[in-house]
Amino acid sequence: MSDALNRRLPQPKNGPGRDLPAAIGVGVGLGALVVLAVWAGPLAWYAVVAVAVGGAMWEVLTRLRENSYYIPRTLLIILGQAMVWISWPLGAPGLVAVYVTAVLILMFGRLFHNGRHRPPINYLRDMSVGIFVLTWIPLFATFAAMLSLISTPVASGAASIVVFMLCVVASDTGGYIVGVMFGSHPMAPAVSPKKSWEGFCGSIGFGVIVGAVSVHFLLHHSAWIGALMGLGLVICASLGDLVESQFKRELGIKDMSHILPGHGGLMDRLDGMLPSAMVTWVAMSLMANFAV
Repeated sequence: MSDALNRRLPQPKNGPGRDLPAAIGVGVGLGALVVLAVWAGPLAWYAVVAVAVGGAMWEVLTRLRENSYYIPRTLLIILGQAMVWISWPLGAPGLVAVYVTAVLILMFGRLFHNGRHRPPINYLRDMSVGIFVLTWIPLFATFAAMLSLISTPVASGAASIVVFMLCVVASDTGGYIVGVMFGSHPMAPAVSPKKSWEGFCGSIGFGVIVGAVSVHFLLHHSAWIGALMGLGLVICASLGDLVESQFKRELGIKDMSHILPGHGGLMDRLDGMLPSAMVTWVAMSLMANFAV
């Protein structure tokens, strides 16, 4: 009886690609941490984002140094923390000011790394990758931190964070389930062979629905605005995942680290969230400035 039923049910076309019990356990733990930080208030949320930024930058910069890139790891991590925390009192203008300052420090510091009488080696490569890291991790992540500061007469910053996290989880879950069950057409096989168009459609479906519902009920705005935000978030999350895949492919590594069992490293978990945070912040800011 059970064998006949199993034959009638759709069978997965692909393996899960990860240790599911460990991945689920870590995912639940991370979710609980986010809920606790949102409940505790903006300062706790900023602290969580800052720790994630520091850990993710350490992973990425360490992998780069292991592959002969010269990038000042400690200096960039400090500058990344400054980008996150300056946005607490000064918002986006403060973030941009520190980001530009960090870029200038990196450009000029790398220029004279070998002194005034010896030319720098691989200057363009290392300087450009350093700017990429500053943009990829602390700049994008700070938009997630600033979600806690967005509020309207009918919705708090905590609600904005919850909507963001719900959309991210929906996109990730929808893409994973549909990709495992039906994925057969790779989106970009030269970059990430396992990422399929079917999974991308699953991400869009879940992300748009959850975006529409959560924006309507938690932020009290039109569902169609939430649907558009969910769509933009999914597109950015998928492209962010491809960016990290290409990054790891060029370095010849599978995971950024092994700090999160079943997931890999922090950047293996944050790759899609980071660019999505910027899109969400823009959407939330626009909603906060227009009447319901």
